Amino acid sequence: MATLILSAVGTAIGGPLGGALGALIGQQFDSALTGRRKIEGARLKELSVQTSSYGSPMPMHFGTIRASGSVIWATELVEHQERSGGKGRPSVTNYSYSASFAVAVASRPITGIGRVWADGNLLRGEAGDLKVGGTMRVHAGHGDQAPDPLLAQAEGAALNPAYRNTAYVVFEDLALADYGNRLPSLTFEVIADDGAVSFAGVISAVDETIGTTNLDAVTLSGFTFDQGSVADIVPVIGEIAPLVCTVENERLMLGLAGGTTGAELPTLPPPCAGGESAEDARQNGWARRREALPASQQCVVRYYDIARDYQPGLQRSLGRSEPGDVAHIELPIAMSAGEASKVADNAARRRTEARDSLRYRVTEISSVFSPGAIVRTPVTEGSWRIEQWEWQADGVMLDLAPVPAVIPLSVAADPGRANPLLDLVPVPTRLVAFELPWDGSGSGDAAEIRLAASGETAGWTGAALYVQGEDGSLTPAGSTGRRRAVIGQSLSAIGAASPLLFDARSSVDIKLAAEDLALTNATWAQLMQGANTALLGQELIQFGRAERVSGRIWRLSRFLRGRGGLEHTVADHTVGEPFVLIDDQLISPSTAQAGALTGITGGSAIAAIGLGDTVPATSTIINPGLTTRPLAPVHGAMKLQADGSALLRWTRRARGAWGWPDGVDAPLAEPSELWEVALGPDSNATQVWQTAEPKLIVPAAIVQSLSSPPVANFSIRQIGLRSKSLPLVIAMQV
Repeated sequence: MATLILSAVGTAIGGPLGGALGALIGQQFDSALTGRRKIEGARLKELSVQTSSYGSPMPMHFGTIRASGSVIWATELVEHQERSGGKGRPSVTNYSYSASFAVAVASRPITGIGRVWADGNLLRGEAGDLKVGGTMRVHAGHGDQAPDPLLAQAEGAALNPAYRNTAYVVFEDLALADYGNRLPSLTFEVIADDGAVSFAGVISAVDETIGTTNLDAVTLSGFTFDQGSVADIVPVIGEIAPLVCTVENERLMLGLAGGTTGAELPTLPPPCAGGESAEDARQNGWARRREALPASQQCVVRYYDIARDYQPGLQRSLGRSEPGDVAHIELPIAMSAGEASKVADNAARRRTEARDSLRYRVTEISSVFSPGAIVRTPVTEGSWRIEQWEWQADGVMLDLAPVPAVIPLSVAADPGRANPLLDLVPVPTRLVAFELPWDGSGSGDAAEIRLAASGETAGWTGAALYVQGEDGSLTPAGSTGRRRAVIGQSLSAIGAASPLLFDARSSVDIKLAAEDLALTNATWAQLMQGANTALLGQELIQFGRAERVSGRIWRLSRFLRGRGGLEHTVADHTVGEPFVLIDDQLISPSTAQAGALTGITGGSAIAAIGLGDTVPATSTIINPGLTTRPLAPVHGAMKLQADGSALLRWTRRARGAWGWPDGVDAPLAEPSELWEVALGPDSNATQVWQTAEPKLIVPAAIVQSLSSPPVANFSIRQIGLRSKSLPLVIAMQV
């Protein structure tokens, strides 16, 4: 009956659209009483992929919601080439691809765009940072917005629309390597309004001719629907709060049923008894009828769960359901699990309420008591809605229906376990490049360069590598990958110690690059196997104890010093020198991605550029030439002979021979054995000899000529294939 009444009222006020809207609202009222409601409005959708089809409706968004978009412009894939190698090394060409495109997201102005997901992975963080290379611009969709400069440049000013009244996002030169070199499927966190939005604001934005009363009391975090009319919104609102349709000043008004307090409602005059011809309410002028309770029915609400990055969630009403289908309610609304659970409970309660009606006779008529009005009666409690009136010979018979109460949406519920994506802002690259001594594997003729790259947080996602030559030129050298090395810098200077003894006295404080990086202890047996080897300044050390002092600060102690033939570096330490843990997180030139680093010179520097780098991170190579440089000889001695000559002796050491498993003399690790002995200072040697064995006889005439200074120094170096060793100095007392 309400369907017929409100359809007629709506047609009189608003024409065909008003009639359809009145019929729809009336059907809602009838079905709320009978429990047989089947109205479909705006529906919740899965987070569908973006489209690019002509004629696709552009949705309207309110509040904050997650939605896909429609690609409205795109370029072809752009191929980028990066060559590395050359100068005796294989030439390698790496290809990468990018694209520029625009995606329309809303048909009404928005405030901005929050996070962006690409193929389900986070592309843009909450701080506005892109996780891959490229730039992003947001056009809010106002009527006076200017054309995007990229689109204007690509298409020409005459052919490029400004897409006014359409909110869209432009991606320029977006790197596609992480998405299979194709345009990813994007979803956007659309911030259409600042804060929550009320149903009154939604209805006024869709149709300004329809008024609202009390709808400001129902606010939503987010709401979306494809373009349509208010008739598509009413069923959605009705699932949260029952509605009433009235007419005020020839304008159709929507409001909350029961949203007005009892003190503000008009009260019907006392009922009057009818005459002998009256078939109903004959005795006292009113009659109340309540039918049997309908079968209970469970309701399931599907919605966009705010706690799960707006993924579709589901909440079920309490209680059991009678045999039959469960009522499924699709709400394209962003809400919490508690709010959705309360909506489900309220919908189930309305479907199981008994049909209650009241017939009430009055002898006077007023526009205040027209169909659709909410009133109180002197014979019953609660609020009642006038569904229809009927003129009779002895008065006006009103048919009334109870108005359900509006229950606040607040209840505890479980949204389910979520696995939110990490949203870490890209941070600058920390880079240390150095050369290691030969470990005995392979030929030992190429430099063993290692790169330690890291960042302050896990938001560091790697960087592109370049070799910076002595002339400033940059040569591509692959990338670092995403693994972070354990690096830091010293907060104190470690003291000098003998490389021949276990250093149990010294300690050094290290500040690591990130708090989630860690160091561990090592036993003596583990140290003998090479555990906890690290670069500190120019020295290679091994530490047995690592103790976290606070946060990123660690204290190291129990050292083996001067490892790898670097005994000369044990006394050259300062505050602030680099620290690198030697492990498998380092980038090796033997890998394909860093193959271009092979054979670089000691004067070269390494540069790294990542997403968080405003300027390139650079590092000169520490200990250049260390791999191919022969080890300095040891155990030097001099003995004067009877004929006045002097016999110099020393013991050689071989590169890569750090262990002595069989007790046999280590191999030479050079094409031939050759030694250089210089008399006097390095810069001005007075005499130089070469010998093929670790000894040399200095003639008596030279020994006798050494009268000033009183001490003569002999510097002994091994001549290797690539370079000479550091000198062993033997002082001769004349």
